[in-house]
Amino acid sequence: MSDAADPLVLDFVEWVARGPRNYAEVVATWRTSCPRLTIWEDASDRGYVVRETIAGTGLMVIVTASGEKLLREHGRIGVPQR
Repeated sequence: MSDAADPLVLDFVEWVARGPRNYAEVVATWRTSCPRLTIWEDASDRGYVVRETIAGTGLMVIVTASGEKLLREHGRIGVPQR
């Protein structure tokens, strides 16, 4: 991942951390036709977010402990502690 994409990855992780996000919403909101902008994949590959099936809710995208740590390290406010 290039340094230019890092702020977008941070924005993406922060957006997911703000509230429950179902997989369809994430894909619809963060899809791109540019093969060089792989924000969703970069965040997932780095372990900042994961897909998890939640009973009664379906497939969700959630921030991991590593994602929460990333947000805290970059001064993003309002990230819940585990």
